[in-house]
Amino acid sequence: MRVTSGRYKGRNIRAPKDLSARPTTDFAKQALFNILQHSVPMEGIRVLDLFAGTGAISLEFLSRGAEEVICVDNDEKAFRHLQRSARDAQIDNWRLVRADALTYLRNAPGPFDIVFADPPFTMEGVENIPTLVQMSGVLAPDGLFILEHNRDVKTENLPGFVKHRDYGTVHFSFFKPIHNITPDLSGQNT
Repeated sequence: MRVTSGRYKGRNIRAPKDLSARPTTDFAKQALFNILQHSVPMEGIRVLDLFAGTGAISLEFLSRGAEEVICVDNDEKAFRHLQRSARDAQIDNWRLVRADALTYLRNAPGPFDIVFADPPFTMEGVENIPTLVQMSGVLAPDGLFILEHNRDVKTENLPGFVKHRDYGTVHFSFFKPIHNITPDLSGQNT
């Protein structure tokens, strides 16, 4: 894996072979950032990267001028890899947090211009993450939430849904903030 653009373009990201995270494919990552560069200013933004895994998405944002990126991952091997990558890159505005990503949302130091989540494809309840992000209030009023998921996760009817793009096995759903969202206690999506 390599950083595809910006000040760190060409930098290799060498994830440990035994890392349980599934890295976003270079093809999908490049497509995602092509979409973003034409719709979102990258310079000076704050980004929250949930389920950060290899840190490849965080590095892409940092490479394109993000003011701060906070990476959250609970996996011990992934977190050690993130620490090593940040130390090697000597990037001062890359913050690392070892925590459960969804629990972290409760006290995340928002607002963030972009929140990106790449949960494990086998994780149950992935379709609830957009609502959890909306309810947390971490998105800036004009922010963007991006969920990476597999084809089985249906997002089109979720609050704030804007668009969906698929790149083979990798799918991205984009959401804008919804204000005054309240939890649905019935267990169904609102």
